[in-house]
Amino acid sequence: MLLERATTPLRLTELPTPEPGPGEVRLDVAACAVCRTDLHVVDGELTEPKLPLIVGHQIVGRVGAIGSGVDGLHVGDRVGVPWLAYVDGTCEQCRAGRENLCVNARFTGYTVDGGYAEQTVARADACLRIPERYSDVEAAPLLCAGLIGYRAYRFTGDGPRLGLYGFGDAAHILTQVARHQGRRVFAFTRANDAETQRFALSLGAEWAGDALGPSPEPLDAAIIFAPVGELVPAALRAVGPGGIVVCAGIHMSDIPSFPYAVLWQERVLRSVANLTRNDATEFLRIAPQVPVRTAIEVLPLAAANDALASLRAGRVHGAAVLAAR
Repeated sequence: MLLERATTPLRLTELPTPEPGPGEVRLDVAACAVCRTDLHVVDGELTEPKLPLIVGHQIVGRVGAIGSGVDGLHVGDRVGVPWLAYVDGTCEQCRAGRENLCVNARFTGYTVDGGYAEQTVARADACLRIPERYSDVEAAPLLCAGLIGYRAYRFTGDGPRLGLYGFGDAAHILTQVARHQGRRVFAFTRANDAETQRFALSLGAEWAGDALGPSPEPLDAAIIFAPVGELVPAALRAVGPGGIVVCAGIHMSDIPSFPYAVLWQERVLRSVANLTRNDATEFLRIAPQVPVRTAIEVLPLAAANDALASLRAGRVHGAAVLAAR
């Protein structure tokens, strides 16, 4: 499913079989979950994609061919490919242990081709082992909604009261992790979205309500998954003194001005960018222990435009997954 120009539908097309170069593997794609970042790329809100482009960065597949210089992977191995496609390992950020901020990073489904396809090529050192307990379609949402959501979660400290703003694919996974670790979850959604609120409560959230309204009690931390700048001052008002607000998305609408009093008393506002391979290793170890269960809607690859439209309209509860085979 090819993106030829931003803001246009993806086009089902035949392309030559991709061949892996040095350090790369070719994957026979089994599944690729649909992410809001894919929507930002297709809708032109992320402005520097490789074009034409195969979107998609939550890929599960099996190794079909191996390039030179690859160790540790074999034909037939099942692996996952996340958003972070390549880091140089030598820049100042990489040397400081912040490979998620690598100045020469490449990103799956944005600056290199991704997984809305039957086959794709990936760097072998970006590939992740998938826990055996998950099927291909169940595992796919773990590779961004899970991984980058978990990175955001790590920055929320250990206070018991956690708010999640925007209850989609990432929040439904993180709710399960937080409840497993004994934290209380408060889900903030569109005011009249009773269906999503019921979904959040079914996963263990103890309260669900209007994202722009008051919290039922002061929070220790909040994660904003929805790309809505208006939620930043709302979340800052919801956390108590010393509270932490984490913006987890790669794109967000403009944040409106707010009085300093909303930030005062040592409240913290921070963003999270991308992920590290250590994040991935840790989360994929924890997920089966919870165990995280992904709520999925499976569609054929050719229905990618329909999946994106459903996500755009807020009709996806959990994660949409494209099954390539």
